[in-house]
Amino acid sequence: MDKNIYSIPNLLSLLRLALVPVLIIAVCLKETNLFLLLLAISLLSDMLDGYFARKLQQVTEFGARLDSWADMATYAMMIIGIFYIWPVIFVEQLYFLIAATLSYVLPVIIALARFRSFPSYHTWGAKIAAVLIAPAFYLLVLADNQLFFRLVIVFHVIVAIEEIAITFLLKKSKTNVASILSILYCREDRSS
Repeated sequence: MDKNIYSIPNLLSLLRLALVPVLIIAVCLKETNLFLLLLAISLLSDMLDGYFARKLQQVTEFGARLDSWADMATYAMMIIGIFYIWPVIFVEQLYFLIAATLSYVLPVIIALARFRSFPSYHTWGAKIAAVLIAPAFYLLVLADNQLFFRLVIVFHVIVAIEEIAITFLLKKSKTNVASILSILYCREDRSS
């Protein structure tokens, strides 16, 4: 176990996990404004944990996995929120929400089957997708901007395909992989 489990980045990831039950309560009570506020805090802390991990040189395997768990829980709450608070939007976006769900679930299932561990690649594509999902979600539920939301979900699917390919290319589980190109480049270096 990493020595500095209570680092700032890990505490931010733990905050996101702690917000999940509160988000569930907000959904159950149909407290839309509270849900949107708490979700914004969660999404902001997601951006900050990676920033602080790099800035403070506190990037750890445990932290990467904790961040991935918090990501999955936060994104699941976004879908649950749409289902309960904005059911009309849920129906309109059903296929894209299914695609979004599969883009998170399939890479995890494949990595668990292959390595018996949760994938935490944090590729550049995944980082960009994570930044884009917040405005896409808020523009969808507050301004009915479906196009941007759908484009972001398509991008998430592309990121998932890259993560699945990375899983098949790796010989053992690894965290913080920049992109599939970094895996392919390292293979070429070893064969030269």
